[in-house]
Amino acid sequence: MSVILTLLAALIATGACAYHRSSLRTWAIVTVVATVVVGALTGAPWTTFVLLVIELGIAVPLLMKTFRRKQITAPLLKMFAKVTPKLSETEQTALEAGTVGFEGELFSGKPDWHELLKQPKPELSVEEQAFMDGPVEELCGMIDDWQITHELADLPPEVWAFIKKHKFFGMIIPKQYGGLGFSALAHSAVLQKLATMSATVASTVAVPNSLGPAELLLHYGSDEQKNHYLPRLAVGEEIPCFALTGPYAGSDATSITDFGIVCKQVVDGVETLGMKLTFDKRYITLAPIATVVGLAFRLYDPEKLLGDKEDLGITLALLPRSTPGLEIGRRHFPLNIPFQNGPLHGKDVFVPLSTLIGGPHMAGHGWRMLVECLSVGRAISLPSNATGGVRAAVAATGAYARMRKQFGLSIARFEGVEEALARIGGLTYATAALSRATAAAVDRGEKPAVPSAIAKYHATEWGRVIAGDALDVHGGKGVQLGPKNYAGRAWQGVPIAITVEGANIMTRSLMIFGQGAIRCHPYVLKEMQALSIADYGDRLRTFDRALFGHIGFGISNAVRSFTLGITGSRIGDTAGDAYTRRYYRKLNRYSAALALCADTFMGVLGGKLKFKEKLSARLGDVLSYLYIASAMLKRYEDTGRPEADRPLLAWAFHECMWRTQMALDGAIRNFPVKPVAWLLRALVFPFGRREVPPSDRLGRRVAAIITAPGEARDRLTEWVYLAPTANNTIGRMNALLPDVIAAEPVERKFGKAQKAGQFKSHDYNGQLAEALQAGVITAPEHDLLKRVRDGVAEFIAVDDFDPAELRSAVTRADRNKKLADAA
Repeated sequence: MSVILTLLAALIATGACAYHRSSLRTWAIVTVVATVVVGALTGAPWTTFVLLVIELGIAVPLLMKTFRRKQITAPLLKMFAKVTPKLSETEQTALEAGTVGFEGELFSGKPDWHELLKQPKPELSVEEQAFMDGPVEELCGMIDDWQITHELADLPPEVWAFIKKHKFFGMIIPKQYGGLGFSALAHSAVLQKLATMSATVASTVAVPNSLGPAELLLHYGSDEQKNHYLPRLAVGEEIPCFALTGPYAGSDATSITDFGIVCKQVVDGVETLGMKLTFDKRYITLAPIATVVGLAFRLYDPEKLLGDKEDLGITLALLPRSTPGLEIGRRHFPLNIPFQNGPLHGKDVFVPLSTLIGGPHMAGHGWRMLVECLSVGRAISLPSNATGGVRAAVAATGAYARMRKQFGLSIARFEGVEEALARIGGLTYATAALSRATAAAVDRGEKPAVPSAIAKYHATEWGRVIAGDALDVHGGKGVQLGPKNYAGRAWQGVPIAITVEGANIMTRSLMIFGQGAIRCHPYVLKEMQALSIADYGDRLRTFDRALFGHIGFGISNAVRSFTLGITGSRIGDTAGDAYTRRYYRKLNRYSAALALCADTFMGVLGGKLKFKEKLSARLGDVLSYLYIASAMLKRYEDTGRPEADRPLLAWAFHECMWRTQMALDGAIRNFPVKPVAWLLRALVFPFGRREVPPSDRLGRRVAAIITAPGEARDRLTEWVYLAPTANNTIGRMNALLPDVIAAEPVERKFGKAQKAGQFKSHDYNGQLAEALQAGVITAPEHDLLKRVRDGVAEFIAVDDFDPAELRSAVTRADRNKKLADAA
């Protein structure tokens, strides 16, 4: 027994030091002291002696830094240099382009929650709020989405004029250049509100404020380029597009086949140094109406007119539409969401070097420019549009489910519908928090490469889920297209957001964990960077610090993961109030589990991990759900810990944790080295998988929130256009919702009289008159039921058309004849 107690004391001391991430020196002192004290008390001298020899045999060589570097670190450095895959220049640029925010804490295995909670609360300025209440509200009042998507396949002229007049295209352009100079949060809020009325309008406004000439000019343009273009872009005098994607280079921008050749050519009698560009681009938003084209291509200098290199790399230029040889093709038609989108082409198009963004010295820097700006654009545009869509789904579907009656009951009372409503409410809460978090990161000056990928993927994927659930709840109402249908086009357009700016399959499989594993890890990038240090002594010292920090990090995460697993996440430092404390502790557990699994996977598989996309995707899911859950907790704190929001937070949090567990389980179960997988399972899931999806009872509470007016629903539908105007069915539905709820007890009273056979009339209005005359209902109740019945009749109605209205103005025969004539 004395031997066991002594061993146990040494293990507990070691585990405690690892759990708290104590230094090697502290570990050595604490473990030796614990061994000596317990050994003396239990009377086990030989066991104590053997343990001390082992402990000192480990500690002393490691504490002697000169000996450790020469005898341990140096051989490991050689081995590491052999097995580490060399990063390409493009991979290195991508890794160094972004910054690391709170996602780095989540990857640490021991998040500092105070760092999260001390971040400033994101809020609109007075000027930004005035813009939301004024021009944005007015623009929403002008939008007729059926006219845009079915009749015109374009925005009406008055909408284009309004957008330009009020500088919607200049939200990110500073005031010194005539723009609005808005924050990322305001940019996001505007897009969310516009998306509740029209995906076409929201997309049209998003693109000039996302990746495109304005953002690239702001970061890299010359003063001359900024002064010329930015004031024109701000007021819509210039319409920009950015041409990146081609037939053979979509998400993989480094495979661009479009090229430019540096050469000299006589222009207007003057020999000019420039480039001949050949390019073939497609899917370019705003291309059909653009007046200035941002172009990505690979630049070659065979005559070495600019320097010693022949292949200069990816380069970006700005081409006026009037450039000879620039051909802008016909329009694409993306799934009945007809924002201006089309191809463009050019062959041997000569332009001077002054068209390069930033000037000739920026030749070859296009990849760095792209990855730095892509993360900012991806963090705002697509997540904001998706968030606007899901917020609108809450407002519309919650109201419709309360109004629509079947079998004498509101369909919101049916458990099957309730399940869909719970997903809509819970996932919208998560999506809104995620969108706000990434916008806040941009406003703090971050370039959130990993969070932007998380936001783009999960906001658009959850947008797809919610659009499907909304359509299911609406039933036939949702599938009959027409002016009365506010859900159909949203459902049709979901795959567009899934596809653009990096298809979601690629984003999940390659980007989230692929970038996060190196960018967010506290040691891996340092170890890799150490290999490039020229001086061997500095290289050895740098690698030594990173290596032994990494070893301690791995041991700590193994101990933390196991300890938090066996205690059910009931211990440890935390934050929040009495309600959310358990949530923070659960995130501590899975943060440690993620760090442990990521280290193990990278250590065992090495460079092969980048080809194990399904494993990378699952670990990326874990990081994503931890980040989203953190964003929700921050939102809960920022809104003053409202009790009314707790069912929404709880549903979304439990959903995230259940998905986190399943992603970890899938990654471990499919890890190819089975003994390692067995050890990981024991450390991560010592008592098995204990997380469960949100309960039916919790789902019922969420469904109740989104089907009745209240403060939680108001926060969920923030930045939804809800004015009850003629063009806004959702706004009118929500205006009627209080009357619908007030009418429910009167309807029950009326229904009892109906079933008792008190009325002779067969039509509803006749029965209402009889009920009033018989004293079953009062005059105000009669008026209420009549008003609700008439209002609901409008909202459950669907459209029908004369066949001629549905026939295209250009028939197939006409189209074929035109093609034949052209040939």
